[in-house]
Amino acid sequence: MSAQGKAAIVTPSYAGDFERCRLLCETMDRFVTGFDRHYLLVAGHDVGRFRALESDRRIVVDERDLLPSWLRAVRDPTVLFRRHVWLSTKLAPLRGWHVQQLRRIAFAQTATEDTLIYCDSDVVFLKPFDCGAFRQDGLTRLYRRNGGMHSLVDLGHREWSANAARALGLPAEQTSEHDYITTLIAWRRESVLGMLGHIETVHGKPWIETVAADRRFSECILYGRYVDEVLKGEGHFHDDRALCHVLWFGRALDTAGMEDFIAEMEPYQVAIGIQSFIETDLEPLRRLIG
Repeated sequence: MSAQGKAAIVTPSYAGDFERCRLLCETMDRFVTGFDRHYLLVAGHDVGRFRALESDRRIVVDERDLLPSWLRAVRDPTVLFRRHVWLSTKLAPLRGWHVQQLRRIAFAQTATEDTLIYCDSDVVFLKPFDCGAFRQDGLTRLYRRNGGMHSLVDLGHREWSANAARALGLPAEQTSEHDYITTLIAWRRESVLGMLGHIETVHGKPWIETVAADRRFSECILYGRYVDEVLKGEGHFHDDRALCHVLWFGRALDTAGMEDFIAEMEPYQVAIGIQSFIETDLEPLRRLIG
């Protein structure tokens, strides 16, 4: 692969997802080709644990090397110090899922690969997959479900889209009906850098202060709207096929439920994702995939 065509898989994670992340790494090593490095983006307090997953192509990245020093993780007293909250004098307190999104965005500023493939740590690959699928004639694949906003239950997507417009300096009345959210997606590094520069030019301050000023944000919608409405699609091609079959909500799956869920995969899907808060036991899945 040429220097310009290098690709990295990028996974933000945390201690509570460690075993799921381990399974992701195992199945990536078994099924996934066409990438140069796999980066695990974790908080400073989780770095030591995740070092166990490092290899010649897998690197743990400390969020303190990505995010500004004024944003610090501390134990959260509101949950008896079992979790962390990120505090600063510039932003409202942020939770882990907010900071994971910020890591994904910020990583483009230190990455050297041209294509950044984002894969959540609760994903499991079940079929061979070549990351070259994210590139086509020099263009990067942008997941976009046309009109997807119309079919969504009100989960905050419209607020996320409105905040993306605000961050990008788009007119408030310029709404988008498209859904850009799924796991296993690709971004073009130079486009992410362009997006950050655009946001800083529009608002006159560091991008993170604008993006996280309102905690109702989505990095996927932000990037999707930037590409479509600021870049006018330059450097990208659209695809509405979600490559990962995701269980977003529901009860924990037993072995039979897991088998049924896998059987629901579309022929083009190569992985499954079971949201970690569903708390499904990983052992039945490990047995199913051998």
